[in-house]
Amino acid sequence: MAEMGSKGVTAGKIASNVQKKLTRAQEKVLQKLGKADETKDEQFEQCVQNFNKQLTEGTRLQKDLRTYLASVKAMHEASKKLNECLQEVYEPDWPGRDEANKIAENNDLLWLDYHQKLVDQALLTMDTYLGQFPDIKSRIAKRGRKLVDYDSARHHYESLQTAKKKDEAKIAKAEEELIKAQKVFEEMNVDLQEELPSLWNSRVGFYVNTFQSIAGLEENFHKEMSKLNESLNDVLVSLEKQHGSNTFTVKAQPRKKTKLLSRLLRKKNSDNAPAKGNKSPSPPPDGSPAATPEIRVNHEPEPPSSATTGATLPKSPSQPAEASEVAGGTQPAAGAQEPGETAASEAASSSLPAVVVETFSATVNGTVEGGSGAGRLDLPPGFMFKVQAQHDYVATDTDELQLKAGDVVLVIPFQNPEEQDEGWLMGVKESDWNQHKELEKCRGVFPENFTERVQ
Repeated sequence: MAEMGSKGVTAGKIASNVQKKLTRAQEKVLQKLGKADETKDEQFEQCVQNFNKQLTEGTRLQKDLRTYLASVKAMHEASKKLNECLQEVYEPDWPGRDEANKIAENNDLLWLDYHQKLVDQALLTMDTYLGQFPDIKSRIAKRGRKLVDYDSARHHYESLQTAKKKDEAKIAKAEEELIKAQKVFEEMNVDLQEELPSLWNSRVGFYVNTFQSIAGLEENFHKEMSKLNESLNDVLVSLEKQHGSNTFTVKAQPRKKTKLLSRLLRKKNSDNAPAKGNKSPSPPPDGSPAATPEIRVNHEPEPPSSATTGATLPKSPSQPAEASEVAGGTQPAAGAQEPGETAASEAASSSLPAVVVETFSATVNGTVEGGSGAGRLDLPPGFMFKVQAQHDYVATDTDELQLKAGDVVLVIPFQNPEEQDEGWLMGVKESDWNQHKELEKCRGVFPENFTERVQ
């Protein structure tokens, strides 16, 4: 009998719950259709919106904190593997082996301690903070259901009162159910109206404490890790002093094959073609005073010799007094042409060697064209700056410079900027330039990290 009674009570509760769900569903449909009014509480609805936002932010923070802890653990494992590698390569007869092993052990303990403190002071606090949200969320949902029950009881009571044929017994029972539904709803509503604003305001203190804990733990961790790194550095310095003769060879940055092939093809084509601007002037006719001229470039004027009588290069008004003089050749006057015009350059190139013509055309009007040092005899055209080789470099291709430590290189731009590889420069060794004065034979590429800028 007890078992049947228990089953009967259970069945009765199930039937009651089903009836409540049907009544609530009917009431919600009437409210959506506008046939029944709905009790509104804008202040509570704002509290619910804040609650949902706070829950979303807290869930995200918890997720990101777990990701951070996973990253700390992964970094710990990577650091541990790195220290194990150092212990394996550290030979027994090297000084500081015991110290290096001790540092590795302390490093491992420091990572473990940091991870554990993050769990205790940040993650567990985060879990406790979020643990209160499910219960409140459930109560908010229940409060919503009780509000529907209250509206339904109110509408039922009002319909009985406005009916043409009144039944006082039904009205009294409906009034009793209305008072009961209102009381249940108001009790839950009052509690949530107090808790939700308090929970919303608590978020500030929680965020502050959480991030302060993380920042403090991370600061202390890095301080202790810095001490261990300094100790390890001291051990390695001692090892270097004992084995200082075995220096590490600096290697050049690898060049891209596609650009290297393009450069080689261009260089081959330029070698087969006649050199631009290097054509020798046609020899003067026999018997001319300039048949076998002696060419000199002077910085100070010299009186003409009695043995070799020739004409000097015409000077422009803006040309310096120490302009170059050429003995043994004849030069027609420039006439009324202004200095720097094309006619002057063509007149000079018809009877003078290229090096003199280049000097004359570059110094006309006192200007230098083609970049820094482009028109100076002591620097190659387009000269940008000087570098000095800090290490020996063995050329691995025909278009590369062979460098010895101490060599000075004059850096010039690439003819085609697209051919320049990252970490490589174009230049000519100063010694080669002073000897040959020919870029096509002397210039080449070299790794920038083997040199240091000096000018």
